[in-house]
Order: sequence, then C-alpha cells, then structure tokens
Amino acid sequence: MAKRVKDLLGRMSVREKVAQLTGFWVSAPAKLIETGEFFSAEFYRTKFPDGVGNVGPSNIALELDVRYRNAVQKFLREETRLGIPAIFHDEGCHGLMKPEATSFPNPLGLASSWNPELFGEVFDHVAREMRARGAHHALTPVVDVARDPRWGRIDETFGEDPHLNGRLGAAAVVGLQGSRDGTVDSDHVMATLKHYIGHGTPEGGLNCSPSICGTRELRGVHLAPFAHVLRVSQPASVMPSYNEVDGVPVHASKWLLQDILRDELEFGGLIVSDYFGVMRLHEGHRVAASKTEAAVLAFDAGVQLELPEPYAYRELEQCVDSGRIELKRIDAAVGAILEWKFRLGLFENPFVESKKAAAAVRAKSARGLALRAAEESMVLLKNEGDLLPLALDRYKKIAVIGPNSNVVRLGGYSGGPLKSVSLVEGIRARVTGHAEVLHANGCILVKNEPPTAYERSKAEEVELAGEGDNIKLIEEARRTAAEADIVILVLGETESLCREAYSDKVVGDATTLDLPGSQPALVKAVLAAGKPVVAYLMNGRPLVLGELAEKAGAIIEGWYMGQETGTAAARIIFGDVSPSGKLTVSFPKSVGHIPAHYSKKPYAGVFPYVFSDNAAVFPFGHGLSYTRFSYGNARIKKSEIARDGSTVSSVEVTNIGSREADEIVQMYLSADFSLVTRPRKELKGFRKIRLKPGETRTVEFQLDSEALESWNVDMELSVEPGTYRITMGPSSATGESVALKVRA
Repeated sequence: MAKRVKDLLGRMSVREKVAQLTGFWVSAPAKLIETGEFFSAEFYRTKFPDGVGNVGPSNIALELDVRYRNAVQKFLREETRLGIPAIFHDEGCHGLMKPEATSFPNPLGLASSWNPELFGEVFDHVAREMRARGAHHALTPVVDVARDPRWGRIDETFGEDPHLNGRLGAAAVVGLQGSRDGTVDSDHVMATLKHYIGHGTPEGGLNCSPSICGTRELRGVHLAPFAHVLRVSQPASVMPSYNEVDGVPVHASKWLLQDILRDELEFGGLIVSDYFGVMRLHEGHRVAASKTEAAVLAFDAGVQLELPEPYAYRELEQCVDSGRIELKRIDAAVGAILEWKFRLGLFENPFVESKKAAAAVRAKSARGLALRAAEESMVLLKNEGDLLPLALDRYKKIAVIGPNSNVVRLGGYSGGPLKSVSLVEGIRARVTGHAEVLHANGCILVKNEPPTAYERSKAEEVELAGEGDNIKLIEEARRTAAEADIVILVLGETESLCREAYSDKVVGDATTLDLPGSQPALVKAVLAAGKPVVAYLMNGRPLVLGELAEKAGAIIEGWYMGQETGTAAARIIFGDVSPSGKLTVSFPKSVGHIPAHYSKKPYAGVFPYVFSDNAAVFPFGHGLSYTRFSYGNARIKKSEIARDGSTVSSVEVTNIGSREADEIVQMYLSADFSLVTRPRKELKGFRKIRLKPGETRTVEFQLDSEALESWNVDMELSVEPGTYRITMGPSSATGESVALKVRA
C-alpha cells in the first residue's frame, strides 16, 4: 500500500496533489440533470480537470444517483492524467439522506433504545445502502454532548451524557465500517466522528456560537465520547466543529487537532472539514484576512480535506510555490487520502450497479429493522392508572387528533423512504374490525410547509400558523374528541422548527420549548371534552408540555421514529410491544430552567427559583414499562480497592408485573468528596435485560480506574482516593446504592 501511494505521489504535480485535498458538490442539480450536463465529461472538465479528493451528495433518485457517480468515476479514470478515482460521501445519521432510502429513528430517538447492538445493526444497514449506491464515506456519527434543548441540532445527537454517547457512537462506527480495527470492506463505508469538539453547548443555544465550557469540562464531558470511540472502534475520519473554544475556532486550533487529537488520543485517520468550515475562518470567525490565510490556518492546524468544495484550499498551491508550506506536508495529507482510495479498492473498480442499490433498500429486512428500532426507541413518560396499553375491544370510537397525526416526521438529515406509515394509518390498520377511528388535524403548524422532511429541513422563511388560521380546525377537533371514547393526541414539532441553522433564512434554534403554534389551544379544547387522552409526541427537542403533562392520562415520547412510525406506535399503544425506551436528555419545566441535565455539580441549583423548584419534569434515564420492576439487594464484591484496582457491583432486578418486558438497568457513580468538584451523578454503565413475570436477575457492572478517574487540580486524569457511592436503578433519579472506598 505504502509503495503504491509513494509511486503515485511521485508522478503527481502540485496542482494535482492540491486537487486531492478538495471536494466537489452540486447541492441543487435539477437544471443540470434536465440539460444533461450533470452526467457529462465536459461539465466535469470545467469543475475538476486535475482530479478531486471527495465528492458530496446530491438529493436525487437512486437511478440518477448511480448514473452520476459512475459518470464521475469514468471521467476521472479515463480523462484525467493519472486516473485517480474519487471518494463519494453521504450523510446518514439515521439512514441514508437520499430519496429511496430506509429511514430509521432520528439519533436522539434511536439513542433512547440504549441498545448498542441495535445501533450496530442499523448503521450496518445504512452503510450497505450507501456503498451499494456508490458512496464510500459517511459523515456520521454525531457524538456531541448536547445540554441545551434550544439548540436545533440536538435531534442529531444521542443526548446529554458522555458515557452513553461514547458507547452508542462506538457501536455506530463498527456498524458503518463493518469492523473494530478500522478496516472497511466492500459493503461498508468510512465513518466520520463529529463534531469535534464542544459543539453541543453553544452560547445561547445558537448554532455555531462559541462553546461556553472551560477546559476541565471540555475534557471531562465533551472530549470523553470522542476518546472512547477512537480507542475502541477506530473511525476513519474526524470532523472539526464550527464553534470556537476559548477564542480559537476548532478548524484553526493546533491544540485541539494536533496536541489532543493526534498526540494525546493518537488518532491516525483523516481530519476533514465541516461544510464551509474553512471558509468560516475568513467570513465568519474573522481570524483569517483572506482565503489564503484561511487555508494556511486550517492546514497548519491539521485539516487535510476541505469540504464540500474548494473555497480556500486551491490557494495551497501558491503557498507551496512561495515556500510558506512545505511540499512534504502536502504529500503527507494527499498520501493519507490516496491510501484510503487504495484501501477501498477504488483503483480496481469504482463503479456500482443500480440493481444492487435498489435491492439493499427494498429488502424485507430493512423494514423489519426500522420497525424494531422504532419500537425499542419510544419512551413511555406517563401512564396514570395504567391507561395504556389499550384493549382492542374496550373503546369503540378512537379519535386520532393533531397536526402530526397524518404525517410522518422524519427529522433532520432525513432521506425519503419508499413507504412510510403515519400515526392515523398505523392505528387504523391495528384496530380494523374492532373499533372506528375518527380523525381531525386539529391545527396546522407551518403555513408554507414543503412536502418532504428533506425540504422542510432546508425551507427558508418559515411562517408559523396562528390561532386565526386554526380556529375551524380546533373546533372540528373538539367535536371529534367529544364524539370519541378516547383520544390519541399527536403533537410536537416539524423539521422546519427544530433543525440545523446555517443562514439568516434557515434557522432552527429556539427561544421557547413550549408546544409551538396553536397546539396549546388545541390541547385545551381536547381536554375540555373530558375523554381519556393519550398524548403522542413527535418532536426533535424536549418540550414543555404544561397542562398536557398534568391532565393527559398517558404520554409517549416518540421523537422522530422514521418510516415505520405509525406501525410501531400502534403496536406500543395496543400492547403488542411493551415500551422499553429511556430518555437520554432531561425535560426542563421551562426554557428558564435550562440547564436541566442530571449530572450537575454539587452546589449547582441548590436553591429553587422564585415560585419554582429546578428539578427536571422527566429526568435522564426515565422511561416506564407495561410491567413493573423492583430493585434490591445491591452488593459490591470488594468494597475497598486501590486506585488502580477494580471491583464489581450488582443489583437484583425482579419483574413484579404480569408480562414479559425489557428493562434498562443503569449504574451511576458519585464521589462523597473530591478536591475538584464532580457531578452529583455520572452514568458509568448500563445493561438492557429481558425478564419474564416473576423472574429475578442479578445484573453486574465492572468498576475500574476508567470509571473512577477524573481531571484533577493539575489537569491530569487520575483516580482520587476517597469514598464513592454506586447507585443502580431504572433512571438517574432513583436506585439502590452501595459504598466503595478507594485507598490512597
């Protein structure tokens, strides 16, 4: 491999080398497709005559996608001097972001399964769809620790905890790459760990704003999941984040990209820019006075590939000519990219077949996996008086009401599935022959809403519908609720209200967590009918539910569950499946109660607000079941260990209910005292188990120096002697505890 790379580098001009450090992207190809230019060598010759390193995705149908990618590879192979193929990348944080692709629960939803094995299966399938369609490089997973629900990108993350995010992120990488050792076979793709680092705590909850954490929090919270994933699953690439850390944008930070990522964490893969991340050094952060300065800053910091297109990196050629950048450093970056092209087998065969690509998405196993993922990811927040599950023959008229009842919200970075099932469709299919289903939209959320999730996530100047637009719809909903025996009220957000903000017209960060638009008025009207209400939420961020949280009999947090939303929801509501999901992000009482994450410091929030406590409404790890579990007999094998020692804690979990179900057992660590303050609780382990009625199982957790260590006064990672409390239970709010002493 090294010999082939060296030989090819020796035959390349500086311009050809620099071309390998850049990308190419057509974001809106419709007109080019219409004219035929999109598939023509003449067009490519004007865009990348000297070759290209990486090519970005266009949102086009499968047949066109395969045709385009084959045409690009044919041009590069036959009409560029050295015939170097391109790496194609795709987005895929919960399914390939393309039309005709399987859609799984959004990351925040899928994370609620707390199931690394499921993550591996899902991302294995995502990789297979990508590779069959001609992509080799996935810009996922996102392991940012997100603790501000105002931030519109929270739905791309796995939640608020570094331990959980690291374990789920590692499983996603293994699924995408098909290995734990960094190798990628012909059915899998390169994974990209992002967004490194501090992206999940932007100032004011506003995307791309400065990270507001200090060095110790940066290392102890935000670096932790990256460190774990890099160590155990070896992703091919890492993507820096848009934000700055302590005044230095990450794309320009030698400390973060070289000293920590390369030297401390020993990452040897590719560092690829976020889209227009290099440009933002010049036009956004204003730390570079020109394109050339932006290119030098990013390249010197360690960014090897500029995506999605060459705003600045073409300037590297003149930097080599002037002696500002040594050619051997260019060679090292280009060599890393060429090595991956050889490892992926692209020089031997860069082409793909549409028949294989279609087979991957049309496989029966794809729909089955999407359904199982949705079932495992729904969270039962409340179930007063065991209202759920509904018996099929108990309610003869079931009203399904709400702005999200007859649409499948897929979330940000979504593709377009071949078929999707809405809530009302799923309910109707499940109760056929048993009950009549009434339906009312209740209100609309956005007046100018596009038809697809992809378009909604990119729509400009979104216009929220007001109560004046919804008076008739709310009245219709009230009458429908009055006629029914029970109401399933489907509320939440749209992809245009919670999404990545990237311009002054495409925004997604929020100043409120209240149900948007006319939904509070709809809730009031439906509750006034006096019928039992099951609330189903379809949303991208934690919401403040107000009166609904108090008066609804049952509440299911459905996030964005993907193409099988309606089928999965019906199976949960009618008891075919017992809910087992647990929250990975805490629900605050209001936007004024942020931050609400469970792992606050000992003296944080010790006093209540005026007229309000500061506890979360639904805490991290919370999630109910249709059975009940009891916890007891907490034990620890060695109650005293050395600083480099280990022990095992355990707890007995019993299913004291009447049906078989899954439970997610969680283990938290607390330090009684520490020289540097630590969170009151830190998740350090979890197990998903299945118990039959009356069955008891002992669940064990390994505790070693990795679980106990923290960043000390001297900013060294070490285990502090003292006493610790190990708590094992169903959520961050409760559990059975044992004591552990660590000797000096």
